[in-house]
Amino acid sequence: MSLRFDEICIDAHDATMLGSWWSKVLGWPRHVDDDGDVVLDAPPGAGPNWLFLAVPDAKVVKNRIHFDFRPDDQRAEVLRVIGLGARHVDIGQGDSSWVVLADPEGNEFCILAAED
Repeated sequence: MSLRFDEICIDAHDATMLGSWWSKVLGWPRHVDDDGDVVLDAPPGAGPNWLFLAVPDAKVVKNRIHFDFRPDDQRAEVLRVIGLGARHVDIGQGDSSWVVLADPEGNEFCILAAED
């Protein structure tokens, strides 16, 4: 028996909007599957696909899992993603080398410092 990591499922109050937003952030193509879920197709080697599932409730607490992204230029990516609608959030990270942001539905994610 074996398992293969196939997709990440993300609950969203507005799956169409959030899937479209992340599609712009990541530059990944988006489609709606036969069940009506929004799918971001990960390019080869980029990890699993992202599946946005519509749920009636809004996010109310800090994420128990989040995404970390490693850019070539942290400042430029932070500015670009904020320009698309992300916002800074304070989850108690203090003075750190990463920047904590939230997507339009409040899901936290980090943009790490670029590697040297």
